[in-house]
Amino acid sequence: MAMRSLCFLVFLAAAMQGTLAVDYTVTNNALSTSGGVRFRDAIGDDYAKQTLDSATQFIWGVLQQNAPADRKDVQKVNLFVDDMDGVAYTSNDEIHLSARYVNDYSGDLKTEITGVLYHEMVHVWQWNGNGQTPSGLIEGIADYVRLKANYAPSHWVKAGQGEKWDQGYDVTAHFLDYCDSLKSGFVAQLNQQMRDGYSDQLFVQLLGKTVDQLWQDYKAKYGTS
Repeated sequence: MAMRSLCFLVFLAAAMQGTLAVDYTVTNNALSTSGGVRFRDAIGDDYAKQTLDSATQFIWGVLQQNAPADRKDVQKVNLFVDDMDGVAYTSNDEIHLSARYVNDYSGDLKTEITGVLYHEMVHVWQWNGNGQTPSGLIEGIADYVRLKANYAPSHWVKAGQGEKWDQGYDVTAHFLDYCDSLKSGFVAQLNQQMRDGYSDQLFVQLLGKTVDQLWQDYKAKYGTS
C-alpha cells in the first residue's frame, strides 16, 4: 500500500510540473519499398521516438509552453512512414513521413529527417488561431523552431531573402528570428495569442509596428529588396 501511495505521489508531482511523458509510436507502412527499408536501417524506430520526444521538449521551451494548461492536450503522437510523394505532413497528432523522400535524399539523412521531425512536431503543439492564421506563418513558425534547434539545411534561403513576410517556411522563419531579436520571446508570445484567433495587429501589439513595416525594416537590415 505504501508503494502505491508513493507511486501516486510521484505521478501527481510530475503532473503538477507538466513533465508527464508523451507516448510516441512509429509505424513503417513502406517496408516493401527501398525508402521504407532505408528508414528502418538508417533511422530506426528507437531514434525516431527519441527525436520526437526531444523535439517536444525543445518546442515547449521555445514556445514557452511550460505547463499543461499552456499547450494542447496531446498524450500520444503517431509517426507513420508512408509510400507517398512530398516530404511530410501532420494531421492533429499524426505525422506522415515520405519513404520516397527518405530514399531519394542524398545528404546527411539522419540530420535531415531529424530536422523534418522537429518541423512536423511544431504542428502538433502550435496554435493556429482557430484556423485564421495564414498558412505561411504556420509553416514559418515550424521552420523557426527548426532553425533555433540548429537543424536548418544548407539549401534554405539566407536571412533577408524572400518576397513577402508570410511566404512561409525558411523565408518566414528568418523574418520571425529577426522579430524575436527585437523582443525576446516574441514568437512564443505570438503563438500564445494565436490560441483564440489571429490578426496582423498582433505584430503591432507585440512590437509596436505593422508587420509590413517590420518586413521593410528586416529587408533594409540585410540590404535586400
